[in-house]
Amino acid sequence: MEGIKLTPALLLAGTLGLSLLVGMISRTQKGQYYLVSGRSIGRMGIGAAIASNWMSAASFLGIAGIFYLQGYMAFAYVVGWTGGYVLLLILMASQLRRFGKFTAPEFVDARYDSPVARCVSAVITILITLIYCVAQYKGIALVFSWIFGLDYTSSLFLGTLVVIGYLVLSGTLGASRNQQFQYGILILSFIVPLMVIAKQLGYFWVFPQLGYGRALCDLVHVSNGLSLAPWSSGSSYQWIALCFTLMVGTAGLPHVLSRFYTVSNLRDARWSVVWGIFFIGLLYWSAPVYATLARISEGANGPALDPEAARALADIIVIKAGEWAGLPFWLTGIISAGAIMAAFSTVTGLLLTGASAFSYDIYYRLINPAASDKKRVAVAKGATLVLAILVVALAINPPWLIAQITAVAFALAGNTLFPVFLLGIWWDRTNKYGAIAGMTTGLAVTFCALLLGPSVPLIATLLPATSSALLGAPLVILVMILVSLLTPPPPERIRRFLAEEVHES
Repeated sequence: MEGIKLTPALLLAGTLGLSLLVGMISRTQKGQYYLVSGRSIGRMGIGAAIASNWMSAASFLGIAGIFYLQGYMAFAYVVGWTGGYVLLLILMASQLRRFGKFTAPEFVDARYDSPVARCVSAVITILITLIYCVAQYKGIALVFSWIFGLDYTSSLFLGTLVVIGYLVLSGTLGASRNQQFQYGILILSFIVPLMVIAKQLGYFWVFPQLGYGRALCDLVHVSNGLSLAPWSSGSSYQWIALCFTLMVGTAGLPHVLSRFYTVSNLRDARWSVVWGIFFIGLLYWSAPVYATLARISEGANGPALDPEAARALADIIVIKAGEWAGLPFWLTGIISAGAIMAAFSTVTGLLLTGASAFSYDIYYRLINPAASDKKRVAVAKGATLVLAILVVALAINPPWLIAQITAVAFALAGNTLFPVFLLGIWWDRTNKYGAIAGMTTGLAVTFCALLLGPSVPLIATLLPATSSALLGAPLVILVMILVSLLTPPPPERIRRFLAEEVHES
């Protein structure tokens, strides 16, 4: 193992220290859902918080890694994840804000008038948190391993301790404000080194996102060059299924939906999404450039990596691109610090969302309705610790790349919460029986490939774990419609509220 890289370690420590200072200054002591207290950080600030919350290890590390391995197929991640925000903006952003509930389980309870449906949605929220966090923890462990020269498992435990310490100390509104600060850190740490890499390799560096076409042409002359053909790494069905799954999963992701309740009015809710798409696009525009320049540098430095070695490096290819291009340690250290901030900002939102689902929607609503705010906050912090430990256990030997693990969480959200929100907003006949049946069906669809795929190959082909919502979400919507039509309608007060409040002109 290599020793510690001192300069990157110092840069990481300084970045984490500044982040923690921001969180401590704006720390929240009240127990208002442990995630969405406070509504005053503005539309651009919410956009930056959405982008930071979104710019996870999957975005900062994973997308470039997928481009590095699969070329064109990786565009499904870019189109799916950005297109999902457009879908969210058109279908649900303002309506969710009008509905006025703070979390996905709370919306489900209020819309469907069912504690059972609320409990199911809370369990789904926790499952999404666990799966999504596994990808983030893998990214944290890989970067910590590169910086400190530790093996993967030791780095995983070290990263977990740092994550828990940050969450315990920074608090709730501090997390929201921290995410704006973190976005500034991560976008600069992603783009500035990329400009230097492009200059080192002799390509247009002022806007490398516009000037890497010559690098793409040069790939054909590199012995390990990546094929740019559309379906060289997968079929058109796989691409479309993945893209659709990521879109509807984005529109159903709990920690993204919660951000709409931190704006003061409907116009701000819409504009926060627009700003979020803009901020997200700045990074997504750059990921394929990293992969392309990494391939060029790899070819110039020696023989091609074998497929197994290439896959092992894919999730930190943005750092290896800097190393292969001859960047000094302080610049590659900036990239690594940005990667950690990306993972931390998402882990913050995810663990707080999962903790809120347990402390409020399960503990307070079902176990101890007399619990005080202080008690609920204590339970939420305990739940955060338990979730973190569970994630560590799952992340010790993760089966896929970071982006692929994340896609499974999106498939779960797209097969369960998205249909429940979509029909709950736009079809007033949807009832609690339909919602419960739909979410249960969505759970089965999401995990059937993992459970039955090895023995039934057709299921793995049609409903892959990362891309099951293309067939799964329409199936769940159909189940919800049929069950709702065959059972009593929802209370008239809910239907009237939808007509008079949620869909007011």
